[in-house]
Amino acid sequence: MPINIPKEMPAREILEKEKIFIMDEERASTQDIRPLNILILNLMPEKEKTEVQLLRLLGNTPLQVNIIFLHMETHQSKNVSKSHLEQFYKTFSDVNKYYFDGMIITGAPIEHLPFEKVNYWEELKEIMEWSKEHVTSVMHICWGAQAALYYHYGIGKFELPGKCSGIYKHTVSDQKIKLVRGFDDIFLAPHSRYTSVSRKEIADHPELLLLSDGEAGPFMVLSKDEKHIMITGHLEYDTNTLATEYERDIKKGLDIHIPENYFPNNDAKEEPVNTWRSHSHLLFSNWLNYYVYQETPYEQDRKVKIEFPTSL
Repeated sequence: MPINIPKEMPAREILEKEKIFIMDEERASTQDIRPLNILILNLMPEKEKTEVQLLRLLGNTPLQVNIIFLHMETHQSKNVSKSHLEQFYKTFSDVNKYYFDGMIITGAPIEHLPFEKVNYWEELKEIMEWSKEHVTSVMHICWGAQAALYYHYGIGKFELPGKCSGIYKHTVSDQKIKLVRGFDDIFLAPHSRYTSVSRKEIADHPELLLLSDGEAGPFMVLSKDEKHIMITGHLEYDTNTLATEYERDIKKGLDIHIPENYFPNNDAKEEPVNTWRSHSHLLFSNWLNYYVYQETPYEQDRKVKIEFPTSL
């Protein structure tokens, strides 16, 4: 998928080295197709790393995609420069009059806080409510998935005895569901969190399907109207992301165990091996094809006469 991002964005150089198909606005404007407009609400502290991870996965199908990154107005990010946000990000007030084909809401390392204590919770609720009418399909990742389950379906989170960190096995409940077409019977995915959600509450909810479960608890939840996809882990993670997080936690003096099933021989000095990459690409490809492209109308300005610009 050719992804349309600004020439100056730092992620561009990394993606070009990986031979990811990207284009700029000038080239995109010469193609006689309506690209998909994808909004990414990036709540992760190290935003540039998350940008690369998500753009890499969104650039792997033959569709053209316009990407707009969003940050919270009611929260001041500490690990990214103000100039980066000003140049490459928008706020909700910039985009709330538009309609989007797809949206991603990332995780955030704030599981220890009750949702109502998160300083941008009210703004996030407004965005999630807005997404019901303005976005064709929304993918929620990790804490973003827990927030969606709580806001949309009233399912809360609970604290785990220790951090869930590592690579865990998962199974799929129904291989006929489009989101998991091509998935192996057992597949691996990274998790990194201190909280989880109830299998029973999800399974008993009339509006939800527990699509994938595993050693680390519920993994993939699909709303029965196929509007919301909740992924409790991090299939988008790079090979070394869990290692970086582990080193960070050790330096902080946290009582943390080594990520499970991750380092060869369970030795943090050895280089980890990526065992989830193919399913990462498959998940995002299935989402974009079946839940975004196949479901969105050609004219996304159907309710308001606004020509959606490549960059706002």
